[in-house]
Amino acid sequence: MFQRILVALDSSELGKYVFEEALSLAKVTRANLMLLHVLSDAEIGNWELKNLNEHIDRWELYRQQGLELLKSRAACASQAGVNAEVTQIPGAAPAEICALAKSWGADLIVVGHRGLSGLQDLFVGSVSNYVMHYAPCSVWTVQERVAAAVTSKNHFVSNTSTLS
Repeated sequence: MFQRILVALDSSELGKYVFEEALSLAKVTRANLMLLHVLSDAEIGNWELKNLNEHIDRWELYRQQGLELLKSRAACASQAGVNAEVTQIPGAAPAEICALAKSWGADLIVVGHRGLSGLQDLFVGSVSNYVMHYAPCSVWTVQERVAAAVTSKNHFVSNTSTLS
């Protein structure tokens, strides 16, 4: 089935569910994971920065947090018995995801989908939409609203279990 799964991650709550789904798939199929974090100005909000030094400081912090996220997820995969490589690259996330999938030989990309409205998608752009159209392999999308429902359900279950 799948042997090489590319996982596009960010630091959002959705990113956590993207990783969990990819890890589940990798365990079942005995696939290797490539955990990817793309560094982009859009994620750190450069429009709020006042000068170049502030931008450089924010970028370095963002880069370090991205590496920590990748290392943490790779350690989790290793504990689950799944081989995981990590890479972090600067650029436009949609194009970088597709390029790495091609060069690494991925047979599946796992990416999150925030479910933006058509107008928001037009102005902000949809990483998952681009990847689905230009990827060199199959794409598995994790829906934000499904991830939120799982969180709510788990929160409800954990709260009700303490009532007994």
